[in-house]
Amino acid sequence: MKAPVKWLTDYTDFKVTTSDEIKKLASEMTLSGSKVETVDTQCSDITRVVVARCDSIKKHENSDHLMVCQMDVGAENGGVIQIVTGAPNVREGAYIPVALDNSTISGGREIRAGKLRGEESNGMMCSFEELGLDCRDYEGGIDNGVIILQDLKDFEGYKKEDFDKLIGKNIVSVLGADETVIDFEITSNRADCFSIRGLSREAAITMGGRFIDNIPKVREECKDKVSDMVTVDIQAPDLCKRYSARVVKDVKIAPSPKWMRDRLNSAGVRAINNIVDITNFVMLEYGQPMHAFDRSMIKDGGIIVRRAREGEKITTLDDVERVLSSDMLVIADMRGPVALAGVMGCANSEIEDDTKEIIFESAVFDAVTVRKGAKKLGLRTESSSRFEKGLDTVTCGLALDRAAELVELLGAGKVCKGVVEEIPQPYKERKIPFDCGRINRFLGTDIPKEEMKRILTSLECKFDKNDENVIPPCFRGDLLCDADIAEEVARFYGYNKIESTLLNSCATTPGNRTRDQKLENVIRHEFIGNGYSEMLTFSFESPSVFDKMCLPEDSPLRNYIKISNPLGEDFSVMRSSMMPSLLSTLGYNVAHRAASAALFEISYVYIKDGETTDFERSRHGDTVPEKLPEHRKLISFGRYGDSDFFSFKGDVETIFDRLKIADVEYEPCKDDPSMHPGKTAKVMVKGKQIGVFGQIHPTVAKNFGCPENTYVAFLSAKDLFDLAVTLPHNKELPKFPAATRDIAIVLDKDVPAGHVESLIRQRGGRNLESCVLFDCYEGDQVPEGKKSLAYSLSFRDPQKTMVDEEVEKSMKKILNGLETEFDAKLR
Repeated sequence: MKAPVKWLTDYTDFKVTTSDEIKKLASEMTLSGSKVETVDTQCSDITRVVVARCDSIKKHENSDHLMVCQMDVGAENGGVIQIVTGAPNVREGAYIPVALDNSTISGGREIRAGKLRGEESNGMMCSFEELGLDCRDYEGGIDNGVIILQDLKDFEGYKKEDFDKLIGKNIVSVLGADETVIDFEITSNRADCFSIRGLSREAAITMGGRFIDNIPKVREECKDKVSDMVTVDIQAPDLCKRYSARVVKDVKIAPSPKWMRDRLNSAGVRAINNIVDITNFVMLEYGQPMHAFDRSMIKDGGIIVRRAREGEKITTLDDVERVLSSDMLVIADMRGPVALAGVMGCANSEIEDDTKEIIFESAVFDAVTVRKGAKKLGLRTESSSRFEKGLDTVTCGLALDRAAELVELLGAGKVCKGVVEEIPQPYKERKIPFDCGRINRFLGTDIPKEEMKRILTSLECKFDKNDENVIPPCFRGDLLCDADIAEEVARFYGYNKIESTLLNSCATTPGNRTRDQKLENVIRHEFIGNGYSEMLTFSFESPSVFDKMCLPEDSPLRNYIKISNPLGEDFSVMRSSMMPSLLSTLGYNVAHRAASAALFEISYVYIKDGETTDFERSRHGDTVPEKLPEHRKLISFGRYGDSDFFSFKGDVETIFDRLKIADVEYEPCKDDPSMHPGKTAKVMVKGKQIGVFGQIHPTVAKNFGCPENTYVAFLSAKDLFDLAVTLPHNKELPKFPAATRDIAIVLDKDVPAGHVESLIRQRGGRNLESCVLFDCYEGDQVPEGKKSLAYSLSFRDPQKTMVDEEVEKSMKKILNGLETEFDAKLR
């Protein structure tokens, strides 16, 4: 919500003018709960641009289009200076903005004195664009020349002596473009603060001032009665709490005065004409959206508030035909809809230049109905955004009177006598228990009762006779219970005054990470130490990624969870695999010419048909289905550019080594359609698969924009955490020497080295201390279809020094097993 400071303080008994005062206001408002996003001063980058009078003009001797002008910029700025210009509308006697030497204009552009084709030019005449302004905001302004003050309607009636008093003055102040605007981030429950009056009320209390409420006064100069011209029939009383209408005759459509245009522009709303501007002005001031109908377009003046008919069509003010549904609310006459309630009017009742009679509408529509209707039609407006937060029926009437008051103030027409309205749901006061002791216990404070009453009274709350209940004002629909009252007390008492206290009857416990969280940090630090960078990706993705992964139609990964209200097709399902996120990010790095990249992420995948736990059954019984969606934490990582299969396998093994997980085995994986069938392995621990790693399939690599030598791995975080050894057992240093042997065997090249190592360990007995593969060879020195594996074995008996006979016995057992199991021959 943008609030011009001058407008904000119109409703208070204090003024804020200097930059320090504005900063203090912004800071205090944030502390009291109205968070300030930005503080912007219009044209703040404009310096040393003043009003000047053109005393004489002559043609430039060396140019066909340039003119040499003598400009009076005021004695304090050097008197009369020479400026060369090519502006087509310059004339003698014109009062024009001039950027002096060493000045800045819009965008921070600096202006310096210099020469133009041999003639001195000590500044520059300025257009609206060069001041960062829009010529459409100033009646009489043009976009193809410099600003001439006499041509602007805002200076109509100025005499020469009046203009002469402006010479040398800052043009920003003269044009009224120096407004400071505070942009507030308002929470959705504070509908009252989506208005200048609401924010002014907050500012007054925050700064210790007083809120000044101006009750609208309507003279009703037209003798005709509204009740003779308009009728209101609410056929959907559950969706419309109040509908009020006034009639204005002898309407004169014209531009709004400068003060109103300035305020609307500062608040981010473009001025159009006096009638439209009045409705927008009241919406900003009171937070109450309004609409104006051309009365001649409403058949017999009969206004009907009803549900739309299924398939009913309307053309809204943006000239778009829209199809309605029966869950929407419309304003209609006997012929059909004239507005979509709370959202936008229809073109068939639009205010035109020749409109002579208008109906002002001020109503309170059901918040949910307005929001659903606007969303379904893709038509969210300033009006609908306010209605969907919930408005009160009392402010509705005040806003209508304010619009009528502004019509009379601007001379835009004559207001007829009376108001036609229906109020199916009149405002009822709410009573909230007021217990000073309970509030202090809740806040951990010792605030006196009188101070609480002072704060609440300043918020326009009332108390019953015995101070047993608080009665919030009509515009504070967010105050519903004693906790809300406590919050109001805390906000204006000052959060920084509330001392930290411990909860009553609660034992304090030291904060700490769980075992899994600690292990996750260990894994994270290990990756970073190995040169990986952590990435964070969204959990939603497009269904099309499964085609890019080359998954078959019956793949379990395609059984994904659909999002009921997605941001778009690209974010419409919850991911069931981490591969698309990882490959997309690696592909992004490739597209940005990164020669290599190594990335990891610890996050979740979402499985549609998970398992129902015993705990869920114990809580909900038979109402829980057998399978519920679940999320599973995975560790995904990948790299390209500087890696091959075995070096990437080393990255995988580093994680297991760091977590001290033993008995890890690797088996070929040839059935994963997203992975290279000859360079992929399953990660197995005690017969259970806990992950997979390898090179991605060339087609998948191409689909995601990755190079072919891209390697990825996916490990189950839960399994890693369960298997990790966090308290290692220390072993005694050996007292006796080890006996080492090296063996090289020739066997079929399809036999995994891990299976060979597993058999060696099994046959080697308890004295086999280590088994390390140190060479793998395929070539001319071994038969075709065979490979050579060389292992280094270490034997040690903890009780004595082993003799050769004992070692040879174990070696013979190992070789016999290898020959029997794999038809391996000693090389």
